[in-house]
Amino acid sequence: MNAQAHALGRVMVLMGGWSAEREVSLASGRAVHEALIARGVDAIAVDLDRAGARGLGRRLAEERIDRVFIALHGRGGEDGQIQALLDLAEVPYTGSGMAASAVGMDKVLCKRIWQGAGLDTPAFAVVENAADARSAAERFGWPVIVKPTADGSSVGVSKVDGPDGVEAAFRAAAAHGAVMVEQFVFGGEYTVALLGDRSLPAIRIEASAEHAFYDYQAKYEADDTGYRIPCGLPAEEEARLADVARQAFALIGARGWGRVDFMRDAEGRHWLIEVNTVPGMTSHSLVPMAARAVGVDFPDLCVAILEQTLGNRAEPGEVSTGGESADGAS
Repeated sequence: MNAQAHALGRVMVLMGGWSAEREVSLASGRAVHEALIARGVDAIAVDLDRAGARGLGRRLAEERIDRVFIALHGRGGEDGQIQALLDLAEVPYTGSGMAASAVGMDKVLCKRIWQGAGLDTPAFAVVENAADARSAAERFGWPVIVKPTADGSSVGVSKVDGPDGVEAAFRAAAAHGAVMVEQFVFGGEYTVALLGDRSLPAIRIEASAEHAFYDYQAKYEADDTGYRIPCGLPAEEEARLADVARQAFALIGARGWGRVDFMRDAEGRHWLIEVNTVPGMTSHSLVPMAARAVGVDFPDLCVAILEQTLGNRAEPGEVSTGGESADGAS
């Protein structure tokens, strides 16, 4: 074992979970585990279910785990629940703390925080039924996005072009919890990955004509989705995009690593869509793609994320109130 791997100790990679993103999480976790092993890290992979979560503290002690790489996406893994358990067990883990994870998973809370700070994010309304969804859409103008207020990977998300599509879209979103309607921004889709205090190159995402937007199939199944790195923006504009990404990330108290998604309208205005505090780490995933663009291969990226657990961490549940994140990003 090399000195770097020795310093990391014994690592548990948590994956699977019980959210709608379980299959994506399994793919992420397996890839991360293989990468850590390839770099000589003493790592074990754990497919976590609810029963396993209840006994997690005991297992961490029995396995003599020094730190955890969280590769759980969606509810239960990205929303603060696992982070709270690990805080109680006093075991360091990758990514954001409990409070920031919970806020990041809640699209409504995120957007309200961004709005309060004067950042651009599309208009939205939380709706109780299809009639409310139709009314909100008529206020915003067609088309609109109908989606769950908490879930990732575009699960349950629909682009609705007119009144006839609202009922089905509402049902699809409601299957995953509370529902929101969001104003649709015409323009290009961009994402900025963050690694510590560093922003990686922005990526422009170009879903094929078969997809109304960058949906689940375009993300994980399609081979014709385009990813542009460099993203095609002028250097000054890309720098502004990165600045907004870091600010949006810091405002919810996020730290370590993550990804911020945008829409850019025809006037060049950048609209915040969501933050991902445990982004995907699969062959189609955007953070590894951005890292490769600056010469960081997948195993080194995984080690770099894990090495963040060696530094000083903010107190569990700490949320930033200003323009700096817990790891110093601004």
